[in-house]
Amino acid sequence: MFALRGRRGKRVRHLDGAAAVDVDGGRVLPRPLRRAVRFLVSLGAGRIRFPAHTGTISALAFFAATGFYGMSLGGHTQNFAQASTTAAGFAIEDVKVSGNDQTSEIDILQQLGLDGTTSLVALDIAEARKLIAEMPWVQGVTVRKVYPGTIEVSLTERKAFGIWQHGSDLSLIERSGSVIAPLRDNKFAALPLFVGRDAETAAADFYDEFSRWPEIRSRVKAFVRVAGRRWDLRLDNGIVVKLPEHDVARAMQVLSDMESQHQLLERDIAAVDLRLQDRTTVQLTPDAVTRREVALKARDKMLKAQETEKKKEGRI
Repeated sequence: MFALRGRRGKRVRHLDGAAAVDVDGGRVLPRPLRRAVRFLVSLGAGRIRFPAHTGTISALAFFAATGFYGMSLGGHTQNFAQASTTAAGFAIEDVKVSGNDQTSEIDILQQLGLDGTTSLVALDIAEARKLIAEMPWVQGVTVRKVYPGTIEVSLTERKAFGIWQHGSDLSLIERSGSVIAPLRDNKFAALPLFVGRDAETAAADFYDEFSRWPEIRSRVKAFVRVAGRRWDLRLDNGIVVKLPEHDVARAMQVLSDMESQHQLLERDIAAVDLRLQDRTTVQLTPDAVTRREVALKARDKMLKAQETEKKKEGRI
């Protein structure tokens, strides 16, 4: 026989088969162990009875837990949830997209991997939002479930400001200079074209400065960044206008005055160099140079003929 002594050591309870304490000493079992010992003693004595089918239910629960644990280790939990909830009538049947102009609904479906059997219950909204946000034109997105089978996607798209040519590649850019996507068609042909290294980051400020000369800006076919320091303008008639690194406003005013007074940009010239403050250099086209050389030779020939005629008249 073994005894369990309470805290005060006055009352002693005798439990058959409970091995734990010293009768003569003062050692007692901790309270949690006392309860466990009492339970085991009662179970052994047959005083505790379990409801019917407890063993069967326990076995089923054990096998179910084992199955879920195995699916978790094998990465099949999501597939099981998809299949079970889809069969229950929660398959995604409709995707409503709003705010999209450049992003197609088909692209969104492909990005989310929706194939008609995807379960709305098992769909991870955070993951769906992340996947859609990775699409080129998407600036912001919200995704909402509408049971039993609809997804609502609301987009905020990025705005294309211009086209950036770097090497042989053409990309659409925002005002900030961030690249949106490669240029695939002529849909954005009306946007200004910026060419060269670092042109995309300096494009917006430089383009806005030309608002004071809209007639000239409308004739610019490409804004070319030179050595990351200054710009050249390539006009629609092939003329190149070379601008200085600093004080672009002064150079543009000079060009505007020459155009209004002498129609400079309508002449047969190849380039206008405005990089120096004290002079403006105009370069002729090769054809214009040839014509000029022919005209100079004809003038020299005429002058010589006049001199010869005067000499003859002097002799007479």
